[in-house]
Amino acid sequence: MFDPAGEAVPAPLRADWRLRPIVLVGLMGSGKTTVGKRLAARLNWPFVDADAEIEAAAQMPISEIFARFGEAHFRDGERRVIARLMEGANGKPGARVIATGGGAFVDPDTRALILAEATAIWLDASLDTLAARVSKRNTRPLLIGRDPKVVLAELMEKRAPCYRQAPIHIVSANGPHEDTVNAILDALKRCDSPQVQVS
Repeated sequence: MFDPAGEAVPAPLRADWRLRPIVLVGLMGSGKTTVGKRLAARLNWPFVDADAEIEAAAQMPISEIFARFGEAHFRDGERRVIARLMEGANGKPGARVIATGGGAFVDPDTRALILAEATAIWLDASLDTLAARVSKRNTRPLLIGRDPKVVLAELMEKRAPCYRQAPIHIVSANGPHEDTVNAILDALKRCDSPQVQVS
C-alpha cells in the first residue's frame, strides 16, 4: 500500500488476528525464526518456518537451490510453499506463526497473499545487530563471498518499502528475544478495531 506521495504505508490491522496466521517478515538476522518459536509458544499456536518447509519440499538446502536454479526459481517455490502454509491443515485457515525468508515479502504476489490472509509483523533491527547475527551462520546464499554489512545495507534500502506495508512494526533489539515477543503481544492486544495500525 502506498500513500498519494508514493510512500509505502502499513496495511490496516484487522481485529480478527486471532483467527489468522501471524507471518513474521524482515531481513535475515532480524530474529524471525527465534522470535517466531517463542511467540507461538506464548500463544499456544503451532510454529512453521517457511525456509525449512521449502528445503523439505525441494529435498535440498536453500543455498543449493539458489546455486543450481537461481533466485527466480527459489522465489517461485517459496511463493507456493507460503500459500500452502497459509491454507493451514486440511485447506482451512488457522492460527499459527509463520517465519518467512528475508525476501519473501518483497515478492508482490506473496506480499499480497500475506496482507490479505494473515497478520504481517515486520521485525526490524539495526544494521549492526543484523550483521552480528548473520555472521554466526555461513549458509545464507546472498552473503556468500560478500561483506555482510554491505549486503544488508543494500537489502535494507531495497526492501524497507515492502516491509513498511506490514501493519505491525517491531524493533528487534540486541537483547533478549522475549522483549521482542512481549512487544508483539502488546501490539496485538491494542488491536481492538480493524482500523487500528500499530508501529
